[in-house]
Amino acid sequence: AMEQLGKAGLLGLVAGVACGLCLGWGLRGRLLRHPRARAAAEPLGGAGAEAAVPGEDGEFKLVLVVRNDLKMGKGKVAAQCCHAAVSAYKQAQRRTPEVLKQWEYCGQPKVVLRAPDEETLIQLLAEARRLGLTVSLVRDAGRTQIAPGSQTVLGIGPGPADVVDQVSGHLKLF
Repeated sequence: AMEQLGKAGLLGLVAGVACGLCLGWGLRGRLLRHPRARAAAEPLGGAGAEAAVPGEDGEFKLVLVVRNDLKMGKGKVAAQCCHAAVSAYKQAQRRTPEVLKQWEYCGQPKVVLRAPDEETLIQLLAEARRLGLTVSLVRDAGRTQIAPGSQTVLGIGPGPADVVDQVSGHLKLF
């Protein structure tokens, strides 16, 4: 009898925890979306237009754009992307902590793309800044494969995926 009670108690505990997690997750999702949905429905400046809420679909991402013309080795590209990601994270922590929180909540999506040359990287940087996105440009120290000061990777974001895509949506995966 005691063994059956132990199994039933354990089963009840597991079911209770599972239900609690599901309920908590559902409420958390509703509470996070509710203020944004209300903000989107309010008129902007009394003109009757709906306010645009960047990333209202809840998607955020960080894009890392690698210069393809430098012909860096895989390890070098990985290290340069890490530099860009760490820099982007630090900047977002200081400048846009709420966006950083949303990006983390989304699972910290990261996409690595390629740009043909330095000129393209600089154009992307200017466009990202114009749209108010966090940017991080990595310059190599020149200790291994490439010339000192070479601009290797541009980090764009983390930010709303739809805004990031306005800058980098036309680029191909690395």
